[in-house]
Amino acid sequence: MRLRSKLAIRCAKLTSTLIRKLNRGSGVTLPGYVARIIDPKILSVMSGMIREKTIVTMGTNGKTTTNSILYHALKAEGKTVIINRTGANMLNGIISAFVLATDKKGRLNADYACIEVDEIASVGVLPQLQPDCALLTNISRDQLDRFGEVDITYNKIKTAVQSVPKTKLIINCDDIISYNLILECKNPSATYGISEQIFDDISRSEIRESIFCRSCGKKLLYDFFHYGQLGIYHCTNCGLKRPKPDYTATNIIFHDEVYSFDMDGMHIDSGARSPYNVYNTLSAYAALCSLNAPSKGFKATIENFDYGNNRESIFTINGARVQLHLAKNPIGFQQKISLVLKDPKPKDVIIQINDTYQDGEDISWLWDVDFQYLADANTASITTTGTRCHDMGLRLKYEDIPASSTTDLKKRVEELAANGTKNLYIIVNYSGLYRTNHLLKELQNAKNGGYSA
Repeated sequence: MRLRSKLAIRCAKLTSTLIRKLNRGSGVTLPGYVARIIDPKILSVMSGMIREKTIVTMGTNGKTTTNSILYHALKAEGKTVIINRTGANMLNGIISAFVLATDKKGRLNADYACIEVDEIASVGVLPQLQPDCALLTNISRDQLDRFGEVDITYNKIKTAVQSVPKTKLIINCDDIISYNLILECKNPSATYGISEQIFDDISRSEIRESIFCRSCGKKLLYDFFHYGQLGIYHCTNCGLKRPKPDYTATNIIFHDEVYSFDMDGMHIDSGARSPYNVYNTLSAYAALCSLNAPSKGFKATIENFDYGNNRESIFTINGARVQLHLAKNPIGFQQKISLVLKDPKPKDVIIQINDTYQDGEDISWLWDVDFQYLADANTASITTTGTRCHDMGLRLKYEDIPASSTTDLKKRVEELAANGTKNLYIIVNYSGLYRTNHLLKELQNAKNGGYSA
């Protein structure tokens, strides 16, 4: 290793140590920035140290969970794996994941790297990583002030993928937008998809990013939608159609709040509480198989996998069951509303909407979510909170759904845990996730009972 790279690694690790000693954060982004300033080629140097394969995961929804599945599956096979587990998926965070995993001599001991990559950042990241595999979960609207409309995101990913022509694409062929990458790029590829209709009417909603053929521009015909523009489609004009996927899941059943399914001869009793996690599981398996990576223990890994990933957590506070869920864009929020409606019991709901840079300062996407379904959710109360709580309240008012607001989330949780339905759902967007998770853990521990899942 050249001297500049060694210096970059040492300074990055010192930066991380200083941040943690001063209690100024987790130190997962700034070290990467320091390393990159000292050695602009540091990521290429680090990625070249991976002994076997590098897998990147991209997509609007599901990339953190999918990347975690890949990591745990490979670890279960005895592999040493680098991962940006904190979700720091921009360039500096990815560099940090590599440099902070080195030993005292700056050497990296890793068989695989499983790296989550922000779609907009992919143009700068993929050429440096030169991944063996790029997995794409789906493309839909997310943070309009950062990503714009989906065509902007698609073109960024396309540019990134074309810069690494040897990288194998793993594509959700149920998503016409994602599938178009296979048609326009010369990369080797494999597809995955679900041919059964497993999503309910609420999950499917009417949110469609594109239902037009991207080859001839004519409107596509769908046998059915899964959700968004995902489904079984064909074009009567040019003949384009959703292909038979290389990897699929069948016999998908929802029972006792979780999904079971069959995949490549395996019957999996997963802990997945949402149907899109069947997609995430399938995509990870497709990537492993396509790379001839070890996957003999995949069934056991999935049946013991925690899909919550701090984004779907359950707490017991003062005898109340409290669920925390992340929803950061229209498609994701629609899935959470579906989950709430699957629970027939009376419930209280808290919705926290913030507008930080992490969340996206443009929250107009709230008007794309079909909140009217909450009118039939057997809710005893709905409370809005966060920096844009009144915008959320106004959105509900347009659906004739009564809601109150609060600036004190802790107090409201304590009130509902003590005197509410004992069945509380809290839905937050990104910046509120980890702070709320910490708050709920504190309240749970203060009551000396319960569990966190």
